[in-house]
Amino acid sequence: MDNKKLYTEDSIESLSPLEFTRLKPGVYAGDTTYSTQLLIEIISNAVDEFTLGHGNKIDVIIKDGVITVEDSGQGFIPNSVREDGLTVLEAAFSVLNTSGKYREDGTYEGTSLGSFGIGSKITNFLSNFLRVITWRDGKYEQIEFIEGVFHNRETGVCPKEKHGTMVSWKPSAEFFTHTEVEDKKVKDLFETISCLCKGLRINYDNNGIKNSYYSKNGINDLVDKNVKGKEIIKNRLSFNFSEGKNQLDLVMTYTSNNSSTIVPYVNTGLTETGPHITQLKTCYTREANKFFREKKWLKEKDDNLTGEDLQEGMYLAFNITAAGVSYDAQVKSRVTAIETKPFVDIFAEKLNQWFKFYEKDVKVIADKAILARKAREAAKKARAAVRDTGVNKKKTTLNLPTKLVDCYSKKRSDCELLISEGDSAAGGLIGARDSETQAIFPIRGKIINVKKNTDEKIFANQEVVNIIKALGLDLDKKTNRLKFDRNKLRYGKIIMCCDADPDGQAIKNLLLTYFWEMCPELIVEGYVYAAVPPLFRITTKKNEYIYLKDLKELNEYKEKNGETGYTVNRNKGLGEQDSDELEECLLNPETRNVMQICVEDVEATSALFETLMGKQVAPRKEFLLKHAEEANV
Repeated sequence: MDNKKLYTEDSIESLSPLEFTRLKPGVYAGDTTYSTQLLIEIISNAVDEFTLGHGNKIDVIIKDGVITVEDSGQGFIPNSVREDGLTVLEAAFSVLNTSGKYREDGTYEGTSLGSFGIGSKITNFLSNFLRVITWRDGKYEQIEFIEGVFHNRETGVCPKEKHGTMVSWKPSAEFFTHTEVEDKKVKDLFETISCLCKGLRINYDNNGIKNSYYSKNGINDLVDKNVKGKEIIKNRLSFNFSEGKNQLDLVMTYTSNNSSTIVPYVNTGLTETGPHITQLKTCYTREANKFFREKKWLKEKDDNLTGEDLQEGMYLAFNITAAGVSYDAQVKSRVTAIETKPFVDIFAEKLNQWFKFYEKDVKVIADKAILARKAREAAKKARAAVRDTGVNKKKTTLNLPTKLVDCYSKKRSDCELLISEGDSAAGGLIGARDSETQAIFPIRGKIINVKKNTDEKIFANQEVVNIIKALGLDLDKKTNRLKFDRNKLRYGKIIMCCDADPDGQAIKNLLLTYFWEMCPELIVEGYVYAAVPPLFRITTKKNEYIYLKDLKELNEYKEKNGETGYTVNRNKGLGEQDSDELEECLLNPETRNVMQICVEDVEATSALFETLMGKQVAPRKEFLLKHAEEANV
């Protein structure tokens, strides 16, 4: 007992809400890397005002670390004093669990997003200062808090037509790693809110950079942005349902993607999990299988399609407005309880109408789902072939592709995998490589375009399977894509070694598409490189070689050394070069020219791969016509 610490009378503390929130900010604010959640809390209250029918504009201004949100809602009742001596406005920003949104028979009918009475308080408690002013009925009240504590109040009169609330605060560096908000996340949020709240305009000014968000077509605008150029059906399922307090705005379409995207909102708040998602997915699986059997697209002997099969390529976005929703935390990302029956019933009804009215589109979906099932079954077999054997090193070695000439270093982060175009180039590279850290793997010409083919065809392709084996990464059973794990990745650099001719560039593009589709982190994290073989070789009078990358370097060499005294050869393909040439051009870190593939914008890069390498011809044609003059031929 002598070595054990015992608590005393002073060990047990009772903290005020302010003290507790500042001691444990993550309990209410979630991730405290950035102060974004505080803005989300205040903007949610402003959106609740719009939803209730008060005002159609929200202004958000960030300047010098201070964030301001002004709405044109109904406003608080100014100078209304409660029994505890606090005004309603002061209590709304300082007394935890104070709200007008709890009860279903209240003003907000229990359907607001800000339903815990916590958001405005944590914004106050976690800020250096917060000022709030409200206008209503020709009067105003303004309160200032410093470090979460009431500082002063100001009251007066204002024009009778003025109404709404403006909140300004400065997040404290004591509680956030970065006091600024995540600009992209905020922009995406505002764009989404404007689509969920058709008719609402959000003006956003972040230190002089201004954006305005407004939607004419609601959720369809949100879907348009995210499925552009990928949609494979002509007629979406789109409907608005309203009955009492219950509302459902829903849009569903299908894309050429192999994965599904479900964007589920409840009371305009984005959620991650909950019975509302599960029940709608279950309903869709049931009704789709029933309809497919009626049309004989599924035979009697066929098993029902799984939800995973049916959701391949699905893009589903919806916003449920409902009372009595329960969440597991203040950030409200996981719904724990919601009455789903009204929404499931109307979804089933609208689905069946849509199935019958747009049968051609539904047949496209059925074909894709049946193909997805075949691909899933083929991928299951493929996983057995490429699964990491893990513990037994001998088995791991035996499971590697037979054409892979591996290196022996145990420090795999120092190792390089050079993927060469053809066996001839591989032979020269093998003869000149550093066998400790450089592995050579030849591929047979152009590999399969993974953006245009099904999983079934992808995993039936031996080159694809061989590259997966060589990398050492596991396959995700759900997505049939590689799981990025730098501890399992067998090479610190993956270098594409292709000829400088058009065929070589096409092979390089197919390899890049392969890596992006199967494991984009390999590119994003900087593991993928492209060798840039020199186009010209200078042979001097002393029979020394000088390699020049391109025509520009050749012209510079001629300007400096004149036109005589040396010979110029245009380099042959990699397969025609000897080991000494390959060693200098591709293997020796001191002399080779290797370019790291870098990505600045993941979304833009993904869209570019879809445009240039995807199934749709029209976007590719449009891109080529637009950028034809930029081509270096």
